[in-house]
Amino acid sequence: MLTPCPHCQQPLTYSEQRFDCPHCQRHFTALACCPDCQQPLQVLKACGAIDYFCTHGHGLISSRRVHYRPEDVME
Repeated sequence: MLTPCPHCQQPLTYSEQRFDCPHCQRHFTALACCPDCQQPLQVLKACGAIDYFCTHGHGLISSRRVHYRPEDVME
């Protein structure tokens, strides 16, 4: 499933924890969200591992299940 640009609705490309729109040349950060409730996840980093935790009752979320959405235009 392709993520549309919030400004022009064209498909975004994803790389290195950010989304880019080749059509309107905008850049967005990638926000990790819970696949069950769509709320932002808390990112836990330790010993080189990255884990995701849902503070809305869904607990630890596997990195394979995390959904990313574009947020905040990067300057």
